[in-house]
Amino acid sequence: MTISLGSLTPDNPVFLAPLSGITDMAFRRIARRLGAGLVVSEMIVGQELLDGSREGLRRAQYAADEAPVAIQLAGNEPKSLGEAARLAQELGAQIIDINMGCPAKKVCNGYAGSALMRDLGLATQLIEATVKAVSVPVTLKMRLGWDENSHNAPELARRAADLGVAMVTVHGRTRCQFYKGRADWSAVARVREAIDLPLVVNGDIASTADAREALSRSGADAVMIGRACQGRPWLPGQIARELAGGAAEAEPDLTARRAIVLEHFEAMLDHHGAEMGVRCFRKHFAWYVEGLANEKTARARINTQNDPVRARDAIVHAFDEALDLAVAA
Repeated sequence: MTISLGSLTPDNPVFLAPLSGITDMAFRRIARRLGAGLVVSEMIVGQELLDGSREGLRRAQYAADEAPVAIQLAGNEPKSLGEAARLAQELGAQIIDINMGCPAKKVCNGYAGSALMRDLGLATQLIEATVKAVSVPVTLKMRLGWDENSHNAPELARRAADLGVAMVTVHGRTRCQFYKGRADWSAVARVREAIDLPLVVNGDIASTADAREALSRSGADAVMIGRACQGRPWLPGQIARELAGGAAEAEPDLTARRAIVLEHFEAMLDHHGAEMGVRCFRKHFAWYVEGLANEKTARARINTQNDPVRARDAIVHAFDEALDLAVAA
């Protein structure tokens, strides 16, 4: 089915998941340009946005070329979450996504994220306040439940549908699993049975074969890809094209990958500033060079650079060296 979120229709059914510290504006723009159907901001604590915190406002920044703009909010107090959603809409959000899936202890200890799956009453109040506060589509991201004894995602999804939520995403693990084991795509099928809304399946999708199987086993309408995109912002677009019947695509060659890495690096400098941009980019660079013959030396070289010009030179040198090694092999 074609996914419609109010008047919005994502380009394709392969979405980029929100990942804290990773899917900032720089990363999202590249993933969107390379074919992701929808990208979502890093999680923002609603109260931080209301307080005007520098970090909250940075996470809410977006670029026109990543539209439709989806901002994800987390919180545990209905009134403030509604107010934060209203502010996010004023800042340009075209979609508000509510986080009830984050398993991080600091989030759950604040009784937000997937901790809300232990209190569907409060979860319902948060959804209702958010939907009433805005005129843009509201979506919901959750897990299967808190633990193996409480797979209550179908019930939460039913409540969300009744309150006017436009789409539901389910990560096929419980909170207590964190990221251990394998995501249970078949368990997401029980949410499919509970609602007629667009349904997105998430968790352990790293290839087109995974996406096809996840869609088949869950009955979902779309997939959302998270950790597999680290160092591979092209992955959602690649999978989307293959699902649409395109030929199987190889990973970008070293020359193409270098161009993407440099684009990402410059975007990080623009978004975070020179000093922080270099520091924040290091983890991305480690993922980009993973598996290369010169991976260790390339990582070590950039990790000693704080100056943007020298860091850029280190990136170019790493890929020139990798190309030379590939030719010599």
